[in-house]
Amino acid sequence: MELELVYWHWLVLGMLLVGFEIFVPSFTVLWFGLGAVVVAAFLALVPSLTLGWQLFIWTIFSVVFAAGWFKFLRPKMIDRTKAGITQEAIAGETGMVIKAPSEASRGHVRFTTPILGDDEWEFICEDLVIVGDKVMIKEASGNTLVVNKVT
Repeated sequence: MELELVYWHWLVLGMLLVGFEIFVPSFTVLWFGLGAVVVAAFLALVPSLTLGWQLFIWTIFSVVFAAGWFKFLRPKMIDRTKAGITQEAIAGETGMVIKAPSEASRGHVRFTTPILGDDEWEFICEDLVIVGDKVMIKEASGNTLVVNKVT
């Protein structure tokens, strides 16, 4: 008895593997599922493909999809902000004052790269600062930064 797979077998396998990705959050099973969908397409076009060729195509496309993910797509998804980093890690970052503090309100500082997920923050400073001055983070206090003027 020879095992004969038709295109819809591979399509169902592909859908099951892609669906299984819900339970495996690492984007690894997804590529095997997409490889199976590609084999289903090949098999729909050329129904006489042997099982050996089907497995070969599945392996090649699964590896190509996985390698493409790790080489090209995944690095683009890396969070380059400093969100989630402890307060000690942001100490020493410098930014520019875009609104000077007054008696009625706090000042606003802008950073070139986001600090804890935002590039503009309210700040408190013991020194007198004006718009355009550079300030350095001393610590974070709730939703406000405590800064020192950079001289």
